[in-house]
Amino acid sequence: MTPEAHHKLTTQVSLIRHGLVHNPNQVYYGRLPGFGLAEVGRIQSAAAGQALARLSIAAVYHSPMERAAETAAIIAAQFEADIPVIECDLLSEIHSPYDGTSITEMEQRDWDFYRNLSPAFEHPKDILARMLRFFENARDKHAGQHVVGVSHGDPIAFAVLWACGHWARFSHQTYRRLLLQCGVTDGYPAPASITTLNFSGNVQGDDIEIRYRVPAE
Repeated sequence: MTPEAHHKLTTQVSLIRHGLVHNPNQVYYGRLPGFGLAEVGRIQSAAAGQALARLSIAAVYHSPMERAAETAAIIAAQFEADIPVIECDLLSEIHSPYDGTSITEMEQRDWDFYRNLSPAFEHPKDILARMLRFFENARDKHAGQHVVGVSHGDPIAFAVLWACGHWARFSHQTYRRLLLQCGVTDGYPAPASITTLNFSGNVQGDDIEIRYRVPAE
């Protein structure tokens, strides 16, 4: 099969945000170790897996973060067949200077991770770039199949904005409104939400079919 024909196959990628995290000290945990799922998060993750269990899933990829790995394992456990569960750095949480900052302080910042940010940390364009690499890898390795990627809020949100053709209009002030226009009915990816993108040979992200749902609701 030629590379051109290979990419004409419809490949589905379901991006799932990890389930709710156990966070008794109310901090932004980011890439900090030791933050696994709360009991509610495990229930949410199982619901996401059950929503996909009747589909033919080729693999479940996940961020290296503990909460994402746990979510991926719970999702895969809902399938009758053994599904490969694979760690993937491209799906990681954002690299930010605010790990460990209190929720109260982050709310005062309006959860703006990127204003006056040092080049040492990830900017939105950096996060989108690695999500696009994940899509390309998925389409190369799993052409015509359906794969799952367990990731985090901003990486999924930025991928959706790109897929809807809204990336050029991205700003901290507008992106939640733009996500609503993309069908993300919560205005931001909810815990254990499923955002499925259908790639049918597209090079640009302005006509990719998107479906958003929250199975645990």
